[in-house]
Amino acid sequence: MRVLGIETSCDETSAAVVTGEPGGANARLDSCVILSQDVHAVYRGIVPELASRAHLVAVGPVADRALSDAGLAAGDTDLVAVTAGPGLVGALLVGVSYAKGLALAAGKPLVGVHHLEGHLFGTALEDPAAVPPFVGLIVSGGHTLLLDVSAWGRYRLLGETRDDAVGEAFDKVGALLGLGFPGGPAIEREAAHGDPTRYRFPRPMLHGGQRPGDRDYLDLSMSGLKTAVVLAVRGAPDLETERPHLARAFQDAVIEVVTAKVVRAVELTGRPRVVLGGGVACNKALTSALAAALARRGASLHAPSPRISTDNAAMIARAGLFRAGEAGGSVDADARMPFPGLERT
Repeated sequence: MRVLGIETSCDETSAAVVTGEPGGANARLDSCVILSQDVHAVYRGIVPELASRAHLVAVGPVADRALSDAGLAAGDTDLVAVTAGPGLVGALLVGVSYAKGLALAAGKPLVGVHHLEGHLFGTALEDPAAVPPFVGLIVSGGHTLLLDVSAWGRYRLLGETRDDAVGEAFDKVGALLGLGFPGGPAIEREAAHGDPTRYRFPRPMLHGGQRPGDRDYLDLSMSGLKTAVVLAVRGAPDLETERPHLARAFQDAVIEVVTAKVVRAVELTGRPRVVLGGGVACNKALTSALAAALARRGASLHAPSPRISTDNAAMIARAGLFRAGEAGGSVDADARMPFPGLERT
């Protein structure tokens, strides 16, 4: 089965072709095109209206290029999969509307895919071992979720952010430090030159008194950490000089908290592997810390490449293979689309 995936949930316009068996076995990535929008850097954050307009211009040519790279025409595909949510509603509407028109014109079935479920599937396109059972960690600009994945389609929520997502915290701290948007890559570059002993920020929702079953044992929070950075920036004698040290202190705090929560999840579930998804998976300091901590406990980390960690249509097509049996129903954009198969305990 050849699946054309379409992704327009935020500020990347993407299309990809994935071939595999219905249900998702033996999937192969044939092509993937990602067009990122740089206009948002001017505003130091995503502007929904501008994102929607950019998708309108780009989605057709991007899909045509993905098909061309795979050596296919639209009529050669067997299924169209599109991100139906969650995300920016205007951006989602562009992708869903385009996918509906394409599927209708080509006479192909259409299936809607949950964006975050796509992130769980993405890593398996590059790493055959990134399959259930595993602990899934989704860390992106809009979401932070810790999941127990016993099988594809069966997910148990272990922990989530109480306020900002990890990626959002990186973006906001990046703006505070004058590093532009997106903040994650810039903070990582600055932090590489920072003194880890110069500043120490709090580790939110992480203390020795927590026990399994406590509400905050696996949840995360970034708001207090951001406040600590704000106060440190205001008190810095020279931001230009202190910037790498502040970036290092912030990044170290995030990494320590995230790593501790993931280790707790592995110890609670007994899962042998952790699968990472989302844009923050590009942070090499984070993945190195996670891999080392998990190795000490006999578990392994499976992280996607930068191309698959950011929003992309390859992961949507891969999830579409799994959801192929649901094709034919109504597909509508839903900015708050519920996570399919998610059990909240």
